[in-house]
Amino acid sequence: MTLVIYTDGACYGNPGPGGWAWVREDGISDGGYEVHTTNQRMEAMAVLEALKAHEGELAIYSDSAYVVNCFQSQWWKGWEARGWKNAKGAAVANQDIWRPLIQLYKERGKVTFHKVKGHSGVELNEKADRLANEQATYAASLGRVRPEPNRGGLF
Repeated sequence: MTLVIYTDGACYGNPGPGGWAWVREDGISDGGYEVHTTNQRMEAMAVLEALKAHEGELAIYSDSAYVVNCFQSQWWKGWEARGWKNAKGAAVANQDIWRPLIQLYKERGKVTFHKVKGHSGVELNEKADRLANEQATYAASLGRVRPEPNRGGLF
């Protein structure tokens, strides 16, 4: 039996404080946040965390073309073949998320990806969106910002 999971990411500013979430048909959900991130990172993180949390056959629904196309159009195969460079020859962004996500996807199989139109009234997509935004709101409430790269210090 295939377990259906909806995922979403949110970010206030891009970059800025962000959140991710996944939600199952039975209402079970999870989410998390980063205080300084991008929407694309949060979209991919939601899927990574959903795969880590579930075994068996999964159907992942996402409103992120970035995530869905990576798997449906098999972008990841080109990334690997080119040494983690995109079609333009630049380093693939968010490799710290993509590499474990793709490895997990390849190891387990039985995961399909489906595009859903965001903010279109699809109940579980709307719930994942609300949960991701709640996480992003929490991250924003922390009032902490990461230091500029190479400047060191605490955040």
